[in-house]
Amino acid sequence: MSAPAPAAGGIRFDGVSVAYHGHTVLDSLDLTVEPGEVMALLGPSGSGKTTALRAVAGFVRPAAGRVFIGDRDVTALPPYQRGIGMVVQQYALFPHMRVDANVAFGLKAQRNPKVPKAEIPGRVAEALEMTGMAAYAQRYPRELSGGQQQRVAIARALAIRPNVLLLDEPLSALDARLRSGMLAELARLHRELPDVSILYVTHDQVEALTLADRIAVMDRARLQDCGTPQELYRRPRTEFTASFVGNANLLPVRVGEGGVVLDGDGVTLDVPVVDAVPGATATLCVRPHLVGLGPGPNALTGRIAEVQWRGATHRLYVEVGASGHRVKADVRELRETPALGDEITLHFAREDAVLLAAGVNDG
Repeated sequence: MSAPAPAAGGIRFDGVSVAYHGHTVLDSLDLTVEPGEVMALLGPSGSGKTTALRAVAGFVRPAAGRVFIGDRDVTALPPYQRGIGMVVQQYALFPHMRVDANVAFGLKAQRNPKVPKAEIPGRVAEALEMTGMAAYAQRYPRELSGGQQQRVAIARALAIRPNVLLLDEPLSALDARLRSGMLAELARLHRELPDVSILYVTHDQVEALTLADRIAVMDRARLQDCGTPQELYRRPRTEFTASFVGNANLLPVRVGEGGVVLDGDGVTLDVPVVDAVPGATATLCVRPHLVGLGPGPNALTGRIAEVQWRGATHRLYVEVGASGHRVKADVRELRETPALGDEITLHFAREDAVLLAAGVNDG
């Protein structure tokens, strides 16, 4: 059974800043989550992502700016009047209540609009069915696995039929296998609730890349970048995005005519330099899985500094040229592992390189 689609929601941050004791923890955030969109807030601890989510929930009051849900300015509204569902890292289930009572709690607490008492059992059953927990309605939280407890927490959030669903590090307490399964379940739920806007806070790039329609990259209380997972992975706009969304080789270069020169080596590399200023310093980004072994275009020769076996692949760390810049290459599992100090040649295609932060000529 599918829940009725809620009214179109969406979230808008309009210059939202939050400060604690004079210290800014969220700085002038402008961001829109469209109705039905999954937006991941991705960043390290202290980046401001959880504060942004709490501002939507109504748990913190912005020092400046406005928060909108749909067309409503909710900045001054208490949490219970915002029509949101929220799931946090530690589930927050009541240990003395059975599963169905835990799910019903949010419905009974809802004031605007108040849910008629006669509707509550049906809404509980509906939410448990959606999350695959209908058979566990009479169990206590202690009788459930971590993944099952998280499903109950999600069912409780969905039972109120929210316009907006807030997920704050919802999978971080689960092991890798359960996390993978819950990601698939969240993706399925999103397909069943296409009008619900989801704001998903995580520091895990895999979760963001797997689930989100768009990713907002946060660092040091500010929004650094925003785009689809494919855009941010394949064509990052900043060094921070390149290093935090996926893994990247970031090499210092100087822009030349029709290419770049690797700092400290004088090696010329054929990469796109559209709109870059000749003579400017820049950073070259190449993903490790796009670096190949052996001679080829944009060849770099160096010595093996470290080898990591990763099952289906080896990651090679190679110190190239006189400068010793370390380049990572993810290659298919090698039958013979190269020894430390062995000389090796790497290469990458022109179209697989991205030039970042090309500024003015400083020479």
